[in-house]
Amino acid sequence: MTATDVWLPIPADEIDGLPDPADAGLNYRYWDGDPEYPADPADCVFYVVPYMKDMEVAVRPMAAMTSVRVIQTLSAGIDHVQPGLHSLPAGVRLCNAKGVHEASTAELTLALILASLRGIPHFVEGQQREEWRAGFHPALADKSVLIVGYGSIGAAIEDRLVPFECARVARVARSARTTERGEVRALTELPSLLPEADVVILSTPLTTSTHHLVDAGFLDRMKDGALLVNVARGPVVDTKALLTELESGRITAALDVTDPEPLPAGHPLWHAPGLLITPHVGGPTSAFMPRAKRLLAGQLTRFAAGEPLRNVVLTTE
Repeated sequence: MTATDVWLPIPADEIDGLPDPADAGLNYRYWDGDPEYPADPADCVFYVVPYMKDMEVAVRPMAAMTSVRVIQTLSAGIDHVQPGLHSLPAGVRLCNAKGVHEASTAELTLALILASLRGIPHFVEGQQREEWRAGFHPALADKSVLIVGYGSIGAAIEDRLVPFECARVARVARSARTTERGEVRALTELPSLLPEADVVILSTPLTTSTHHLVDAGFLDRMKDGALLVNVARGPVVDTKALLTELESGRITAALDVTDPEPLPAGHPLWHAPGLLITPHVGGPTSAFMPRAKRLLAGQLTRFAAGEPLRNVVLTTE
């Protein structure tokens, strides 16, 4: 019997535009990480990884998916499924969720920058204590911004920076190229770019080359008073090195992701000076579900028709 199951973390009847199961020869199975599987993983041909679940959940069924042909994440990053890729048969396409999280993550990035520069956490604390904490704070206007990781999310962040009258936006990615907005510099040029940036935004994928990219040397090159914003992955930053800089008061930071994550009670990051923390909420907003459903409907329509899929990150060997 040919495997025909599609595992979805969203009930199929809630996704408009999916191929008709009878016409496409597909069986839609709902699985959002529950202990019990909806069917035999060996019969799954298209696996949509549960969203906002930990790595153990994401990879748990993969070793038994002997017929799988597509792994589709609902996140921009793929690091949470990579440990399970070695167990898959050759020729499996891994697709990410490019197009789903750009709006939400870019919004949060701007919120973190503005909240940090304008002292919003300080004002909230003052409100709770009934204290009128007037004073001078820096603006985003006239600042030099460096975006490290210039994929679709990095580009969406720059789109939203445009009205804020930044003096300069520099872009860095794995390799140099030219875009409609201008030059994208290679990661190797970071040492010369960091001293010029008032705000450094991290939106790079987590890979072996970006793990602890932000180490003591990286932070030391940042100018005094600069703001580091991480909306990428926690391990892109060396937490110990960041704590050293924060405790010195030389730079400030805003983190939507941390290492470790979730951040445990008692961890020194909770009370580090000059730090704003949000609990990995860049993606899960009201903008997520409509975009995720459109992505799945489109991908499965292409899959059923034998057409090329979008967002293919790699193919297993």
